Amino acid sequence: MNSKHSFLEGLTCSGCGKKYSPLQVHTFCTDCQSTLLVEYDLQAARHHTDRDEVCRRHKGMWRWHEVLPILDERNQVTLGEGDTALLPLESLGKSLGLNQLFVKEESSNPTGSFKARGLSAAVSKAKELGIKKVIIPTAGNAGGAMASYAARAGMKSMIYMPKDTPRANIEESRIVGAEVVLIDGLISDAAGMAGIKAREEGWFDVSTFKEPYRAEGKKIMGYELAEQFGWELPDVIIYPTGGGTGLVGMWKAFDEMETLGWLNNTKRPRMVSVQAAGCAPVPRAFEKKAMFCDFWTNASTIASGLRVPKSFADHLILKCLYDSNGTAVAVEDDALMQAQKEIAVAEGIFAAPEGAATYAALKDLVAQKWIDPDERVVLFNTGSGLKYLDRA
Repeated sequence: MNSKHSFLEGLTCSGCGKKYSPLQVHTFCTDCQSTLLVEYDLQAARHHTDRDEVCRRHKGMWRWHEVLPILDERNQVTLGEGDTALLPLESLGKSLGLNQLFVKEESSNPTGSFKARGLSAAVSKAKELGIKKVIIPTAGNAGGAMASYAARAGMKSMIYMPKDTPRANIEESRIVGAEVVLIDGLISDAAGMAGIKAREEGWFDVSTFKEPYRAEGKKIMGYELAEQFGWELPDVIIYPTGGGTGLVGMWKAFDEMETLGWLNNTKRPRMVSVQAAGCAPVPRAFEKKAMFCDFWTNASTIASGLRVPKSFADHLILKCLYDSNGTAVAVEDDALMQAQKEIAVAEGIFAAPEGAATYAALKDLVAQKWIDPDERVVLFNTGSGLKYLDRA
C-alpha cells in the first residue's frame, strides 16, 4: 500500500487552465474568476491503491483519502460523515412502473444533510493551510455544517443567512458557536455581504465553488454509489441543484474512477438537475442550450436549498448535463410538497423538500418516457425533513 496519504497534485482553473499550488490558500482563479478544480496523480494512485482494500477500511468518507486533498491525516476534521445508505424504493418504483429505483439517503450524515461532506473537506483543508476563521453565506444546511466542523477544528465561524432560513438551521449554527447574521434578501445578497466581510477582516470564504475543496467531499457520493452497485454506475442520477457542488463533484468522481480502472463498465449515468419552478436558472439555461445561467430575479421556493438565483459554477453544472445527455427539470412547490408526502407514506422516509423535488421530477420524466422501465435510477435525498418543520 502507498505511504502517501493523498495523491494530491495541484489545482487547475476550470476556465482558463491556469495552475495553482495546493500548498497555498486559494479561492477561485485570479485571472478569469472561474472555479478551481483539484487534481491528483491518478496514475500513481492506480499503481499504489487497491480498490478492494479501500472497501475493507473503517467506514466513512475519509477512507477514500488517496483521492481527497488532505496531506496529513491529523488535519482531517470529521464527525463521521459518509457511507450513507442506498435504499431500494420498491413501492414508489412499482407505482411508476420502474424496476430499479433507489434513493441515496443523505439525511443520516452529521448535521442532517449532505452538506457535511463538503464542509468536512473544506474545513479540513482550511485547517491544513493554517486558516483560523471561516465565513459562509447560506440558505440553510451549509451553515450548520460549516459551523459544526469549524467548532470541531477550533476555528471561529461566521454565517450570513436570509431571515426566512428554516429555524433549525439558524439554531444549530448558533449552538456550536457561530456568529449568525440574518439579512433581508436571498443567498445571493448574503454572499455579497459575506464577501465584503471576508475581504475587510480576513475571514476565509467557503462559499460554494469559491474555494476548491467542498466539491471534493461531495464527489465521494459518486465513489460510494459505484461501490454500492458493484463498481457499475446507474443509468440515471436525479439531483436537487442549488449551488451544484454534488453534481459537478460526482461527475468528477466518475472521471477519476475511470482513470483509476475501478469501474466494471464505462457507461456514464445521465445526470438530471432538479430545481424549483420559482428559482430555475439551470432548466432555463438548459432549454436555451446556453453555457451559462442568467441571474434569476425574485427567486421564491419553499425548498430553501434550491433558492440559488445563480451558481458560481453554472458552466460546470451545464457541462455535466450536456456531456451526460442529461436534462434539467423545474418542479412547482405544490408538486414537491406532494412528493414529500408520497415518499413518506410509501417508503417511510421524511425527505427534505429538495430531496422530494427529485421524485416530483422523476414523475414528470416517466410521463415523458425519458426513462426506460428497466433503467437503474437513483434519487438523492439531500437532507432531513425534520429541518423544515416550521414550513410543513
